Amino acid sequence: MKILVINGPNINMLGIREKNIYGTGDYSFLCTLLKEKAKEENIQLEIKQSNYEGEIVNFIQEAYGNVDGIIINPAAYTHYSIAILDALKAVDIPTVEVHISNIHKREEMRHKSVTAAACVGQISGFGLKGYLLAMEGLIDFFKNKK
Repeated sequence: MKILVINGPNINMLGIREKNIYGTGDYSFLCTLLKEKAKEENIQLEIKQSNYEGEIVNFIQEAYGNVDGIIINPAAYTHYSIAILDALKAVDIPTVEVHISNIHKREEMRHKSVTAAACVGQISGFGLKGYLLAMEGLIDFFKNKK
């Protein structure tokens, strides 16, 4: 199985930005966590991050025919990016949306996810562990599909 992890704007600033919300683990720590879990589960993993909506759309389109699943944290784009939603729908790759914080306990503008409609599930509020839960969710999704 091959999984692509896509991180949106400011995720590269983990460990620096709003530690009370996102914790103290930096982006490198997140990538290490994901790589260790992937190795443990015998999964090929690719991790990408961009602060640009169009580049995220390109990552999704390039995944078509090349990966089995996507884990995405669209960050702020979650709440208004029809372009990312449309890209996810176009490639039709099982996707899990992840949010480090609980978006439903934050400002009202963060409560709505536009992109979740194209996902098989959403995980929110479990910190960086949410990414690991998303990976487990995709593993289970494919096991149950057989």
